[in-house]
Amino acid sequence: MSDPSTQLIHHPYRPPAGFESVSPPVHKASTIIFPSVAALRSRDWKHKTGYTYGLHGTPTTFTLEERIATLEGGGFCTLVPSGLAAVVLVDMALLKSGDEVLIPDNAYGPNKAFAQAELASWGISCQFYDAMNPADLAARLNGRTRLVWLEAPGSITLEFPDIPALVAAVKAHNASGGAHPQAAITALDNTWGAGLAFNAFTLGADISVQALTKYPSGGADVLMGSVVTNSEALHHLMHFCHMRVGYGVSGNDAELVLRGLNSMALRYAAQDTATRQLASWLQGQPQIAAVLHPALPDSPGHAQWKRDCLGAACLFSAVFRPDITPAQIDRFCDSLQLFRLGYSWAGPMSLCVPYDMPALRAVRPWPHKGGLVRFSVGLEAVADLQADLAQALAGL
Repeated sequence: MSDPSTQLIHHPYRPPAGFESVSPPVHKASTIIFPSVAALRSRDWKHKTGYTYGLHGTPTTFTLEERIATLEGGGFCTLVPSGLAAVVLVDMALLKSGDEVLIPDNAYGPNKAFAQAELASWGISCQFYDAMNPADLAARLNGRTRLVWLEAPGSITLEFPDIPALVAAVKAHNASGGAHPQAAITALDNTWGAGLAFNAFTLGADISVQALTKYPSGGADVLMGSVVTNSEALHHLMHFCHMRVGYGVSGNDAELVLRGLNSMALRYAAQDTATRQLASWLQGQPQIAAVLHPALPDSPGHAQWKRDCLGAACLFSAVFRPDITPAQIDRFCDSLQLFRLGYSWAGPMSLCVPYDMPALRAVRPWPHKGGLVRFSVGLEAVADLQADLAQALAGL
């Protein structure tokens, strides 16, 4: 090999084994090199005992999958490019034409939208149920029900459901004579709990998904999701579907989430504490009709949250008095200096977004007349955030 290009591409040097550091090494690859044809033919990507192609995993992504599985209290994890991709993977892996999926009426909006558009076009029906009423879920279960989504707490409005009661309704249905031939599976969106506030599997879920974009990353700079289960059979359904649709995550993004995991529990606790302080303070402000946060005694589902959870994350929502107009609420949001306008949450910067709640509910009517703003509390000083809210409220 005399040509420099060939020499550089096929350089014989290999670093010595035994290097270990606090942060796992970053392996980036599409093509994986095999030492022989026999090795190429014998590698088993299905059980993660070897490497075959970048989409099927590298040491970096395998390491992250194992750590997320441990965080969730599960046995198997599959990484996907976003939290929504995790929801979509579960849907695609489990559902076929003629099946039905049940989704909480207060679930993450894109979960509902995917069911109403893509799943409907594939011949898969959906129903929305009242997550705060297990009897409503039980009444909607039928012989076509293959998947039941759970979410705790509800998206935006943060009602905390009775997860064990919802799971019990599904199990009772599965035990009945008229259930789906393959039984209904429960999948929980555990992004809020993050594997820290509660254990999805202890509460009875079959599958737990997260947007690793949120707490595991913590930097507001990575999109990634995960699907975790304790069932190897369910994991293989997810894993093989993952292979067929070509989902992949980059080594650099996996590195950032691995780094974020080191401080995740500290950040979760700090933001939880700050959020409770701000939510409690906001309850006493005359412009506010209600504050929605699971740790507040008046918030829907507080008893279930208190029974099942160890934490309460960084989100709360404020319902304004009915006489405060949507235009005034928009001006309130615009006048905030530290709570910036932006979707997502669990990053270092505090955020807020106003929502039109009546348009987002189909089953349980929205009980409040005033407008709603959801807040995500970052890592700024609580006193500064309270002062920012105070000055914006004063302008109403």
